[in-house]
Amino acid sequence: MAIRHLTHLPSYSKLFPFIRLPRRTPILSSLTFSSTLTTMASASQKVLVPIANGTEPMEAVIIIDVLRRAGADVTVASVEKELRIEASWGLKLVADALISDCAETTFDLISLPGGMPGSTTLRDCGVLEGMTKKHVAEGRLYSAICAAPAAVLGSWGLLNGLRATCHPSWMEKLSTAATVVESRVQQDGRVVTSRGAGTAMEFSLALVEQLYGKDKADEVAGPMVMRSHHGGDYTMTELNSVEWTFNNTPQILVPIANGSEEMEAVMIIDILRRANANVVVASVEDTLDILASRKVKLVADMLLDEAAKLPFDLIVLPGGLGGAQAFSSSEKLMNLLKKQRDSNKPYGAICASPALALEPNGLLKGKKATAYPAMCNKLSDPSEAENRVLVDGNLITSRGPGTSIEFSLAIVEKLFGREKALDTAKSLVFTNPK
Repeated sequence: MAIRHLTHLPSYSKLFPFIRLPRRTPILSSLTFSSTLTTMASASQKVLVPIANGTEPMEAVIIIDVLRRAGADVTVASVEKELRIEASWGLKLVADALISDCAETTFDLISLPGGMPGSTTLRDCGVLEGMTKKHVAEGRLYSAICAAPAAVLGSWGLLNGLRATCHPSWMEKLSTAATVVESRVQQDGRVVTSRGAGTAMEFSLALVEQLYGKDKADEVAGPMVMRSHHGGDYTMTELNSVEWTFNNTPQILVPIANGSEEMEAVMIIDILRRANANVVVASVEDTLDILASRKVKLVADMLLDEAAKLPFDLIVLPGGLGGAQAFSSSEKLMNLLKKQRDSNKPYGAICASPALALEPNGLLKGKKATAYPAMCNKLSDPSEAENRVLVDGNLITSRGPGTSIEFSLAIVEKLFGREKALDTAKSLVFTNPK
């Protein structure tokens, strides 16, 4: 059996200069703060993440998910008139509260996701502006990513005299409000800024470190199957290579369920839609509203019963323990996947789903696969399970949240070719723009 190792992107050491913190401190090394800030690690920290129509969903969901993993009490607040917002790329999220409900609450951190027009809507929200300026004046932590450092914090005068970074397309605007630094994550005093969806995990871990310290950041990073450094190549291992074919625009089904891993689901949907695939998000529950594993509230496009009537070129399962178990219990979904396999059409899964959904339903028979590290012992053939992304013919599997971007880009490459994958990676600021 031939094994083909594909190096898709240049070395991380060339693409990702190390995240620059003061004195070039690495992302997960200790930061020096005032005694007031360092004592914050002892209790559950209160974090505000405001969202709006047009917010970048990967950024918002990764921030929420990672901080909740660390034990933070995260409030997702809509600055719109409704709790439900339509984020970029057609993803629908439901906030925990309206921003007006949070006006009198004291938070330890306010973290702004980017996206357009979400960032400008955050900027124009008087309640949020007042809260944030008061928060900063009281010496508390604040952060922003993508367009938000320039469009929001810079516009409010909260970056004056500070070093900051943002999305490449907003760097000129940022230069009028801060000292611009082209690092993936930049910390200066009490503010942390970052570049985009492809840097959101690094950004979120920097926030964990500020709130809870280096040990907690390391503890959170490990189970996400993140790389320990940005040095290594982005590779996928491919066995029994076949061409993935489709007519016109590829039709992709992404099922979600209560307990699905929200980072994985959102990254898959977002990235495939960026690549211009037609992605249908289908709930395997009795309702469109889904409560994901870290309590992020997602809204599906349709129920699985409706989606089952449609043809799909690819079916991809996100992970999450509860979600994977729900997938495995869904006879309709398993039948769709078996038809997909029998028709020699591509299908895939990440994290818990290869082991808990595909394996017990015979969908890995004769195939090599990987899965979340703690569940690889459930695979009938774990011989290739150490790979971050593994393709075996029409099957693609991957390990966890920290491999989701690589997994999604590998799917883009199989569907559209390498150049499309590279262009998509650049749009995420997963690779550094030239």
